[in-house]
Amino acid sequence: MPFEIVRNDITQMTVDAIVNTANPKPIVGSGTDTMIHKKAGPELLAARQKIGSIDVGCAAITPAFDLQAKYVIHTVGPVWDGGNYNEEALLRNCYDNSLKLAMEHRCKSIAFPLISTGNYVFPKDKALQIAISAFSTFLLEHEMQIYLVVFDRTSFTLSEKLFQSVASYIDEHYVDDCEIAAYGAAPENRRRIRRRRDWELEERMVIEECAPCYSMPMASSKAMSLEDMLKQADAGFTETLLKLIDDSGKKDSEIYKKALLSKQHFSKIRNNPNYKPTKPTAIALALALELDLDATKDLIGRAGYALTNSSKFDLIIRYFIEQGNYNVVEINIALYEFDQALLGS
Repeated sequence: MPFEIVRNDITQMTVDAIVNTANPKPIVGSGTDTMIHKKAGPELLAARQKIGSIDVGCAAITPAFDLQAKYVIHTVGPVWDGGNYNEEALLRNCYDNSLKLAMEHRCKSIAFPLISTGNYVFPKDKALQIAISAFSTFLLEHEMQIYLVVFDRTSFTLSEKLFQSVASYIDEHYVDDCEIAAYGAAPENRRRIRRRRDWELEERMVIEECAPCYSMPMASSKAMSLEDMLKQADAGFTETLLKLIDDSGKKDSEIYKKALLSKQHFSKIRNNPNYKPTKPTAIALALALELDLDATKDLIGRAGYALTNSSKFDLIIRYFIEQGNYNVVEINIALYEFDQALLGS
C-alpha cells in the first residue's frame, strides 16, 4: 500500500530514499543520525560536509553509500520549545521538502522516522498528526510508497483524547470474552466459540442488509429456479463501486489514492466485474467515497463482509465513520495502535 507503518531499524530499510534527522551543521549528530552514518560508512559524512549547513525545515540529498537505499535525504527538524517558535510549521516543512526531493530524484519509495521526537523532544502526538497531514496531502497528488519506521509501539502515539475516545467506544460496544464465559466455555474453546459467533453475526447481518435478495417474488407457487434467481441477483461489489464513483463526480485516481491503493490494484478491480477484494480494501474504498455507515455496510456486504461488534477492527472503522473522519492514513495509525490490520492494498 502507499503508506505503511513498519517496526524496524530504519537503516535496514530497502527503499529508494531514507530520511535522516540531521544536525544543522555538517557533523554526525545523535540518535538516528548516528545510526545512519554508522551503517552508510564514512563516505556519507564526506558528502554531507560538501553540502554545508542546513537550515531548520530544509532538506538536502546525498547518495546512501552502504545503506540498502539509493539516497539519504537529510532534514533538520525543529527543537520543541513550547510551540511558540513556529515549530509545527517547521516540522511540516521537513516532510514536505523531503518528499519534494524524493520526487525530483524519481524515488518510488521513502522511509521516514518520526522527525524531532527524540532528542528534540517534539511531542509525539503533535509530530504524528503533522506527519499524517503531510503524507495524506502528498499521496492525493503523487504515487510513492511511504514508510513510517518506528522501533516499537511506544515510538509514537495518537493524541490522548483520540486514543481514549476510540478505546471508550470499543469498551462500550465490544462483545468480549464475558459473553463466552457466560456459556461456561473452557479457555481452550473460547477462540473457537468466538470465531463461530463472528461467522453467525456476519451471516445474519449480510442477510439483513441484503434482504431483497432473500425475498424475491416467485413467478408461481413452484420454487424459483437457480437460473432465475441468479438473473435477479443484486449488483456485485465492482459494479456498485463504479456506480458510486460515477455518482460522486470524482475521478478514479482521487478514490484509489484516498483509499491508499495502487493504480495497478484499482485497475484489477475496475476490469473484473467479479473481483473479490479483501475486507480492508473494500472498507478503504468505502472510506475514500466518504460513505455513511449504512452505505458502507451495503458496499462491503456485496463483497461478503459485514461490520460486527465482535471485532475491534470493525468497531474502529465504525467509530471513525460516525465521527465523519475518513482520513485513511489517520485511521491506519489508530488501527496500528490497537494492533489491527491496516487498510489499503
